[in-house]
Amino acid sequence: MQREDIILLLSERLKLVRTEFGFSQQEMAHILGLSKKTLLEIEKGRNQLSWTAAVALVAIFSHSDIIRNGLGDEPLEVIRTVTLSNLDTPREKTLGGRIWWREVIQGGNFRVQQNLVSGYFRILDQHDRRWHSSFNREYILEKFRELANKGD
Repeated sequence: MQREDIILLLSERLKLVRTEFGFSQQEMAHILGLSKKTLLEIEKGRNQLSWTAAVALVAIFSHSDIIRNGLGDEPLEVIRTVTLSNLDTPREKTLGGRIWWREVIQGGNFRVQQNLVSGYFRILDQHDRRWHSSFNREYILEKFRELANKGD
């Protein structure tokens, strides 16, 4: 999943998110920092969200069922992964992937999971802290081997 994929997905679902929370077009435009005209164009499929507006939508409405159905249970993590693509990220506590995730490999104190919706990968430690995340499977497996070998 790339920025363009997320922008398209969120642009197509903007009206659904707006109605999910009961906002008028004027209110939603104000929340996202858009003009009402721009919001209307996006909802009609004639325009798309900017990356900044897409990030704002996910940040503000990360608990939206519509957004989670498109990006998984931790949509902000997807945004961070795409934005920072293949860069090491801080060791953040996660919920451990009990829903929306499948275990890919486990070894030592680490495990690799893949999100069932977006397909991105992450490495968690035994305390469910995220060490790395990426859409690049080879990158994640390489980082996993490095981490697993440090524990030997």
